[in-house]
Amino acid sequence: MTPDEKRALGLRLRAERDERGLTQREVAKLIRDALAGPQIPSIDTLIEYVKRWERGRSGIGVRYRRAYARAFGTTEQQLFALTPSGDDVQRREFLSLSAAAAGLAVAPPSLTDQQGRRVGAGLVDKLRRRTARLRRLDEILGGTDTYPVYASELSATRALVERGGYSEATGRGLLGVMAEQAQQAGWAALDSGQMAGANALFRESMTAASEAGEPTLIGNALALMAYHRVSTGRSGTTEADASCRVVDDETPAAVRALLYERAAWAHAVAGSTHTSQVEQALDKAREALAGGADDTPDWARWVDETELQIMTGRCWSQLRRPDRAVPALEWALARYDDAHARDKALYLTWLSEALLDSGEVTESARILIRSIDLGSDVASARPRARVTEVAERLRPHASIPAVAETIERATMTSSV
Repeated sequence: MTPDEKRALGLRLRAERDERGLTQREVAKLIRDALAGPQIPSIDTLIEYVKRWERGRSGIGVRYRRAYARAFGTTEQQLFALTPSGDDVQRREFLSLSAAAAGLAVAPPSLTDQQGRRVGAGLVDKLRRRTARLRRLDEILGGTDTYPVYASELSATRALVERGGYSEATGRGLLGVMAEQAQQAGWAALDSGQMAGANALFRESMTAASEAGEPTLIGNALALMAYHRVSTGRSGTTEADASCRVVDDETPAAVRALLYERAAWAHAVAGSTHTSQVEQALDKAREALAGGADDTPDWARWVDETELQIMTGRCWSQLRRPDRAVPALEWALARYDDAHARDKALYLTWLSEALLDSGEVTESARILIRSIDLGSDVASARPRARVTEVAERLRPHASIPAVAETIERATMTSSV
């Protein structure tokens, strides 16, 4: 199995276990009961196997596949989506099946399933629900792990759009789902450092959203394109400002807040001459959230006051205004669960940098260590890159023992 296939299968196995309400120990016991023959491993050994399989760290032998399927009360074909090797089409189907299983027990409809039948609105709703469930993976995993999942889902929907039969309304619905999936895959690509791929996916999303007539998704595609430009050292203010012009009073509050806060970030990265634009965008984001909850699309449901304070702190940290950055980041990070390790590790780097700008060098080093510890097992390029940046800013203070230790840890992290 390729690394991508192992990761996709690991996500499937974890989802199947969660769906049954089982712990890893309980799965290990069920596998042990299902195993036949001599040399059956201990429960503790099987627990370690289950952990490795769910993390996509190793393949699963024939003996354990059979026992796994029995433990879950299903067939090997259903659980592992076995396909012959060497066939690229079947390999893509394998990844698509594995990815979908992380959100639903059933696989996405293949082209062969749809031959002779028209795609109906029910399928669009089903795809939209699955896309929402798979989006939850981004809360706990990095882009390196999630990208194969999101890319395979997008590939399946793209195939339906290109070859399926459907009404005009259903076609618009499929394009809307495709736009969402392209944005999610693009975000995972960006998070894993695949910048060229991310750019192509964000542009594909823009095209699909435009053809679907979905202004909120058009706005988000523009905002993501701006974020991509900023992440690659270019100005993203044109795209960010364009995203904000798409919204109006009918746009859900969380979407408006999201677009405005990303515009604030683009202007913050542009430098101190854009301070007034940063202030205005953050104010509009706050005004949007103050309007209360409404019909928020799933892809914007995570935008709340804590998220806005995170972005506020990031903007002021970027603009070297620690007096405004530190209070916002400390308030938000105190409410941010460590379970969201990638994002919290990333946000801690801006707090570390703001503390350094305020002259609190030792505290800055301590916070950066927290970021390193939290993000050490996350498959994401962004926290590592930020840790390296902040550690370089700490280097002039390397005579301080705590700083020297932090720089050493950062160097080790960047080499992993």
